[in-house]
Amino acid sequence: MLRWLFGILFGALALLLLILLLLRWLPPPTTAYMLQSPVHPVQHHWVPASAIAEVARRAVVASEDQKFYTHDGFDVEAIQKAYEENQKSNRGRRHPRGASTISQQTAKNLFLWPGGGYFRKGVEAVLTVLIEHLWNKPRILEMYLNIVEFGPGIYGVEAASQTFFGKPAAKLSASEAARLAAVLPNPRHWSVRAPGPYVQSRANWILGQMGYGAPAEEPTDTDGEDEPAGADAP
Repeated sequence: MLRWLFGILFGALALLLLILLLLRWLPPPTTAYMLQSPVHPVQHHWVPASAIAEVARRAVVASEDQKFYTHDGFDVEAIQKAYEENQKSNRGRRHPRGASTISQQTAKNLFLWPGGGYFRKGVEAVLTVLIEHLWNKPRILEMYLNIVEFGPGIYGVEAASQTFFGKPAAKLSASEAARLAAVLPNPRHWSVRAPGPYVQSRANWILGQMGYGAPAEEPTDTDGEDEPAGADAP
């Protein structure tokens, strides 16, 4: 029985490694998050890194994971900070502070499902370690930008750029890239097309982190009153 079980586990791990090795060079035909999207058909068009404006890479790193190029998949300091802030009853934050790196988000979007739980987090951690060892940082960022959701049913920076700005991702401006990155924590509620006060302030903060304007403190969505997400909402 144990031999049979170990055989299944070994086979599953070998298959996973093969898939990850192939994804080191090939685009995925779909992702777990696309399959679970409440909007169908989804909008998605894979483009290589060379067809994505450099400001888009800088914007998502500034927004989501400023230690992306130096960590090994996990930002321990951010995890500790998120835990401490989420324990405070008077923090005034509408949504719990997250600490997922771009590598973790890539693993989750590719293979897993929304929500928390120790089991899902454990699987995500294993996938993150494998991705960090089998891919390089440029490939992880290329994958992330091509599969992350920017609005209901809108996956990847090319589909988002065409939908919201009527141009390819290669021609995004810094301010447009910052607006796309600003909604990533909650793309089904916050709007790229008609950003409310919080999203706009977050986009301005991202621009400052990118070197466009004076850096400022990261804004906090304290009262939950941003835009209704308008035409971009489900």
